[in-house]
Amino acid sequence: MADQKPILLSGMQPTGDLMLGNLIGALRNWVKLQEEYDCLYTVVDLHAITMPQEPKLLRKRTLDLLCLYLAAGIDPERSTVFVQSHVPEHAELAWILGCTGTMGELSRMTQFKDKSQRQGKNIRAGLFFYPVLMAADILLYGADLVPVGDDQRQHLELTRDLAIRFNHQYSDTFTVPKAYIPEMGARIMSLTDPTSKMSKSSEQPKSYIALLDPPDLIRSKFKKAVTDSGTEIRYDPEGSPAISNLLTIHSALTGKPIAEIAERFSGKGYGEYKVALGDVAVEALRPIQEKFKELREDKPGLSKLMADGARLAQRRARRILDKVKRKTGFVTRPR
Repeated sequence: MADQKPILLSGMQPTGDLMLGNLIGALRNWVKLQEEYDCLYTVVDLHAITMPQEPKLLRKRTLDLLCLYLAAGIDPERSTVFVQSHVPEHAELAWILGCTGTMGELSRMTQFKDKSQRQGKNIRAGLFFYPVLMAADILLYGADLVPVGDDQRQHLELTRDLAIRFNHQYSDTFTVPKAYIPEMGARIMSLTDPTSKMSKSSEQPKSYIALLDPPDLIRSKFKKAVTDSGTEIRYDPEGSPAISNLLTIHSALTGKPIAEIAERFSGKGYGEYKVALGDVAVEALRPIQEKFKELREDKPGLSKLMADGARLAQRRARRILDKVKRKTGFVTRPR
């Protein structure tokens, strides 16, 4: 149909604590994308187990992440929101696609090389197969566009290659997705090392602000954030990366221009400024934390949300997977 919105899919792993950088750099953009696209947002828990996970913690983080999607503004009435493992078609299509891919293709994946070095000798096979599962996530819904960062571009190229190969061998089946280059959110750096990106997988809790950090902890982390050798509150990423990072966060949370913020605090010390920024962050995160608490404590509502999301996602996934299985030569299961 001419008025049909392009399909866009994205997701996050339930590992680590969702933090300020995720909100500013990704989640806020996801909320805006709901206006223009037919969006599917998933918690990719199957991907999470390519690295060792504690089962109880994985379950908690999966539910937390789902609730944070909604608390940040993702609307299940406008987007399909679901947990990846609730739709078994992801794993089923991944196997079929894996049988069209090659060892050479997967062994060239840079992320596999990097992560396998950290795992040592006992490298998990799932880590090697990870890009194929990602391809299944995307192709299963006919996604036209996929928001990707630099670390996932190579995986999207593999997805495109697998789709084109299958279409050539069996006739047009998959939409060949394109990378969606999102409107650049502010690049948020670590509070303890302003030369490194703020990361939810960091082993240093003081380096990031988690979205669920209590107010006192948020204020404390900003008070202890590293500063530059000077005293002037000015935006200069090269000469004063630490205070520049704090100004970037301040601007992203308030919508005020960095120059205006810097002018307001001109002549004041780093200590006073960091106290003010802590207060700003507490107030910015308060509505998200309140909505999260409401969602997380409503267990029947959360269960219904997951069931509805899985049902909507599976209905869409089933159509494409049935087509794939028929073309591959599998006997259709009697209904």
